This record gives sequence, structure tokens and C-alpha cells, in this order.
Amino acid sequence: MTTPTTFWRLAGMTYVQYVSRASSAVRGALKEPSKSKALQNEKFNFNSSVWESGVQGKKVIKESAI
Repeated sequence: MTTPTTFWRLAGMTYVQYVSRASSAVRGALKEPSKSKALQNEKFNFNSSVWESGVQGKKVIKESAI
């Protein structure tokens, strides 16, 4: 008996890569005004900081590169 595997693993992709491509395809297939709303939700910001010797450095707000 073989072990079941998901198709995205068989395609050599990670789950995050699969979800990213699938969501891009869905956003591309939407009609206006839903498409423009979905494209606005695609962008995001996050905090980044460097840890040195167990101490968190200054937080920097970064924007997504999408």
C-alpha cells in the first residue's frame, strides 16, 4: 500500500507556495468590484527586529513586497 500524498507535494511545491498561487488565481478570476477589494487585502505590513544576546532590538515596520 502506498502512502497518500497531496498533489502540491507531488508538484514539488510547499504548502505556502501552493496557497499563494491558488489565491493569486482566485483574485485574478474575480470580477469588479470584488477584484479591487481583494487586491487591497493582498498587501500587508509586519514588524521585524534583530535579536542579539537574547535582547530584542528596535522594531522596524516593513511592507510586503507584493
